[in-house]
Amino acid sequence: MSTAVVAGVEVDTRHWIGGERVASAGSFEDVSPLNGEVIAEISRGGQAEVDTAVAAAKAAFVGWSRTAPAERAAILHRIADGVEARLEDLAQVETLDNGSLLRSHRRGVMPRVAMNFRFFADHLLTLHHDDFDTRGHRNHVSWDPAGVTAIITPWNAPLMLATWRIAPALAAGNTVVAKPPEWAPLTASLLADIAAEAGLPPGVFNVVQGLGVEAGAPLSAHTDVRRISFTGSVPTAQKVGEAAAKNVTPVSFELGGKSPLLVFADADLDLAVDLAVEQFDNSGQVCLAAVRILVQDEIADAFREKFLAKAATVVQGDSREESTGIGPLVSKTHFDRVDGFVQRAKAAGANVLLGGEPNHELNAATGGFFYKPTVFADVDPTMEIVCHEVFGPVLTLQTFGTEQEGVAMANDTDYGLAATLITGSPERAERVSSQLSAGTVWINCFFVRDLSAPFGGNGRSGIGREGGTWSFDFYCDVKNSVFSPNGWATTKEAN
Repeated sequence: MSTAVVAGVEVDTRHWIGGERVASAGSFEDVSPLNGEVIAEISRGGQAEVDTAVAAAKAAFVGWSRTAPAERAAILHRIADGVEARLEDLAQVETLDNGSLLRSHRRGVMPRVAMNFRFFADHLLTLHHDDFDTRGHRNHVSWDPAGVTAIITPWNAPLMLATWRIAPALAAGNTVVAKPPEWAPLTASLLADIAAEAGLPPGVFNVVQGLGVEAGAPLSAHTDVRRISFTGSVPTAQKVGEAAAKNVTPVSFELGGKSPLLVFADADLDLAVDLAVEQFDNSGQVCLAAVRILVQDEIADAFREKFLAKAATVVQGDSREESTGIGPLVSKTHFDRVDGFVQRAKAAGANVLLGGEPNHELNAATGGFFYKPTVFADVDPTMEIVCHEVFGPVLTLQTFGTEQEGVAMANDTDYGLAATLITGSPERAERVSSQLSAGTVWINCFFVRDLSAPFGGNGRSGIGREGGTWSFDFYCDVKNSVFSPNGWATTKEAN
């Protein structure tokens, strides 16, 4: 079958290559985490489909890269219009596909998809660097389209995180081959329809579906790919990076983290509790989640009591219900991975304050992959549960004495994507934030994002920054042209 009806929406399950739907001989099952049921059979691409898509993107690059910026921007705005027109379809499909909350998709995630296109369309038209002088010579900086861009994205917010890269790549004048996640591929297919309806020329945007080792690997290694943007795990990034290195292809990696939430004794306790509970958002499947909660000794008992009481009130259930606060994990494979972390932590001596097991009753009733919100205390800083990314609804609670000790504990990780600190002292906020190793630091807030700000991580959290002009710096070949003041002599004069 070439289409599937998902949440009442017809979705084409074939690839989108060169402006046409292309089927593969094989397919793979797309399973909903809400009920464990197969919702679609997806065309299973590999080397052949990747080669065809990259060739289509390479051929389309000539025309698209020469398209006037204003025209490129206008098309991106029409794509945003299309996203907004189909917002409910996109929200319903992605909720069934990856299990995230429908209300979040309606109110935040899908509006952000449209915003991604609008922001980078507008930013393209303001991209500028003042000319500057060097000994009478004029320097002029420009951003030239780089070429075919491979965009490989994760399943936790598949369309939003994909368009965060697709939009600036297209705005820059690049063409794109996107490889959506096999656990949640459907909204990428809908985006292909929206882009085509918006007038994006054939071959400028392509979607190749498939498993990572079969489609992602050949895309990363392709000699005609000029940029690779990857979001996912460190082990996969290592493979992508190795393939890219052979072709000297620039990469942008966002690889998750093990972020701290640092609560000082002078903090607003209610705010601290609210932000701590917020870390269970999307079942903990958020790269930015502050999963290591570090609380100063003086308020540790009071914080713990209020935090556990509020966390216990989070409603777990069907992600389509307005009252639901936490849905399922994305797949049975990931469910088993998260449970493995929890069981090993218990065996290592960590104390379960909340949860610590699957939601057996809910799973039996629905067939889904629900895991109870879990909090561990009495953890050693060398424990696996403290050091490694779980990517599930699992938090650890530790205490610290002095400010210096808190900062040292916050930075005691191989990751460095984000950090959150809560304090009543502006001076401490400035002082501590400057010492934290993280790409983003939130002070008395969480998840406040501006598309013009740099985003990325330190250490094992990734390579590079995207956002605003930083995105164009990556997706373009930045060039400096130096003009001599004496270079305008006629041929006769020159002779």
